[in-house]
Amino acid sequence: MLRSFMYMVAGLSFSAGPAAALPARPPLHKVASLKITVLSTMLADRGMGEWGFSVLVEADGHRILFDTGLHPETVLDNAHDLGIDLSNVTDVVLSHHHGDHTGGLVELRQELSKKSPSAMSRIHVAPGIFLSRRQPGRDDEANPTIAVKAAMEATGAVFVVHGKAEEIFPGVWLTGPVPRPNPERYYGAPESIVTDGRLVTDSIPEDMALLINTDKGFVIVAGCGHAGTINTVEYARRILGAEPAYAIVGGLHLFAAPDSALAWTATRLRAAHLGYLLGAHCTGIEAVFRIRELAALDRKRAVVAAIGSSFDASKGIDPLALAQ
Repeated sequence: MLRSFMYMVAGLSFSAGPAAALPARPPLHKVASLKITVLSTMLADRGMGEWGFSVLVEADGHRILFDTGLHPETVLDNAHDLGIDLSNVTDVVLSHHHGDHTGGLVELRQELSKKSPSAMSRIHVAPGIFLSRRQPGRDDEANPTIAVKAAMEATGAVFVVHGKAEEIFPGVWLTGPVPRPNPERYYGAPESIVTDGRLVTDSIPEDMALLINTDKGFVIVAGCGHAGTINTVEYARRILGAEPAYAIVGGLHLFAAPDSALAWTATRLRAAHLGYLLGAHCTGIEAVFRIRELAALDRKRAVVAAIGSSFDASKGIDPLALAQ
């Protein structure tokens, strides 16, 4: 079902340029029905909040779990509280290797496969997610997905590695690794990759996003946005064409960003005609409010995400009670 993105070339410039620079291509699929529901983040009207991220993406009948939260039980319990059955979800996307995005996967697979053997059995990742990592001053393995991979494969699950942008369902794309022409270095806590017997700074090279192409523009689902919010938006435009950035849902790792960086980001989001922001996890509460102001949005279009809050392509954001 995967359809490779055939228009990427080495050295491709990501600066604005004439549309004629891209080769001719057939019309891309567009999703008619889209709903994204938050299952793991910090704020909660109901269910259990945590420092983590997970959403259920429902696009034209296809169901995808994007990230799996931090604690083993969070997504499982929150889905149950919200009346959401995840047992028929086969496809999981892991945005990157951090435990607050991968921690629930094994528990989800073990519990849900009792009802449906295919539940959580196909996991989409980008190259680099299983690289060995170290934290400063420590010699033990710091990449939790290495153990997760072994545990999942022992159950019969498979990992699909996306080295480039690919369409996994009609109108639903994975970016693969995101090019980084802009200096957005939101890597989180210092960590190193073990390579050739030495340590190099972990820039989280596997960070990838999910893209949904709609008639109103593209929707980005991001886990932490370690590759950079604007880098991801610009790359999405290259993949799907110069469509508006209709919505961004997820974590953008802007909670500690200075005002100057927030202003830079918001100005470019406004230029991309951002329609909605459901800012979860590491986006930061103040960052959502600053982007709302500077990108000329309002409180119905730029909202701090809560457990059970959602974005619907035809209805906009349902913030629930606390974050409205």
